[in-house]
Amino acid sequence: MTISSSLNSGVSGLTANATKLATISDNIANSATYGYKRSTVDFSSMVLQQSASTYAAGGVSTTTSKNIAETGSLTGTGNATDIAVSGSGLIPVTDGSGVDSLASERDLMFVTTGSFYADADGNLRTSSGLYLLGWETDETGDTGTVSRTSGSDLTTVNINTASYYAAPTENIALGINLPAEATEAGASGEAYELPVEYFDNLGSSKNMNYVFTPVVGTDGSSNEWTVEIYDEAGDPDTVIGTLQLTFSDDAEDGGTLASVTAADGANYDEESGTVSISLAHGDVDVYIGSLGATDGIQQLAADFSPTNVTKDGAAIGELQSVEVNEGGQVVAVYDSGYTSTLYQIPVGDVANVNGLSALDGQAYALSSTSGSLYLWDAGTGPVGEIAGYSLMESTTDIASELTDLIETQRSYSSNAKIIQTVDEMLQETTNLKR
Repeated sequence: MTISSSLNSGVSGLTANATKLATISDNIANSATYGYKRSTVDFSSMVLQQSASTYAAGGVSTTTSKNIAETGSLTGTGNATDIAVSGSGLIPVTDGSGVDSLASERDLMFVTTGSFYADADGNLRTSSGLYLLGWETDETGDTGTVSRTSGSDLTTVNINTASYYAAPTENIALGINLPAEATEAGASGEAYELPVEYFDNLGSSKNMNYVFTPVVGTDGSSNEWTVEIYDEAGDPDTVIGTLQLTFSDDAEDGGTLASVTAADGANYDEESGTVSISLAHGDVDVYIGSLGATDGIQQLAADFSPTNVTKDGAAIGELQSVEVNEGGQVVAVYDSGYTSTLYQIPVGDVANVNGLSALDGQAYALSSTSGSLYLWDAGTGPVGEIAGYSLMESTTDIASELTDLIETQRSYSSNAKIIQTVDEMLQETTNLKR
């Protein structure tokens, strides 16, 4: 009976609009929730088999979804580990049970933004209990070979191991000019001392002292120097290496090294231009220049000047802050001025972002409709960069939601009127018996 179908259609209309009202309520309630993606409802008509003389109302069905692909505006914060994807992409996280679990047993989830802080164990997590995941890196930021189609190589980002940092010096470069006049006949033969700082394996600052003594010529310039090397960490009066330097005075390569003779524990590699010296904490390579090279140690008609003396390594430093750069690298900043890359945060991408399963805390999980996962470096391929000191705002537009609320209320009332009308018509039919 078509009047019954009208009743069923009205009921389905009430149900559909109640579903629409639920999504509007969620959207408005989460209008200030960072990372929230608004929910939507699609209405679809239901058609029953019709005859030429009658029409049966089929009603309406609904399909709900979240527009996860939609990106909200970024807002700045004062927290370096507040991060958001600037564009499309997903940040990998896990829950508390996955922190110490094997990758195969861990729940891999994703967020588009998160306010992370270090808990008592040093793990970066949100207040809702989501823990940041990333690939461990070496000091240069290299992750090595990692799986990009699964989370098997992801680990919980922990900064406790980075509380202090020290790196021993392994390489020193000496860019020095030795005065040519010092080797001329009649010169004073006064030596020049140069202390060069280095760091031992405990992060302590030490000095190697280089004493440059000119060989005074008997007739003209000798162009020769004796270099004695001392280590403050050992016996400061004991020579740990000696160099005999001879400089060219030719028209083409005048002032460059012509020969180097190493002794007393020092070894010179002509090809690399470095002198290997054994210190208490280990060997150090000191670059003085290759034969004929225009860098390193030179002898020119100018004052003694250590113009470019450099070293690697770092003194002991205490962790001051942790930052996440646009490439997704988690960088530790120390009070010594040194920085060290700890982790690389990848940005995930799937074929159908809106097919992800929505979870609590603005998190999402892979599903059968989302497609396979690929983990990109931030800012490459189809994914955006990671913005530090930033959070992504909700994609809810209050004005649009309030407009939808008015429309939904009107539609609900109209469907209720249908049910009321059908009830009155059925009452009339019942009254025919009287």
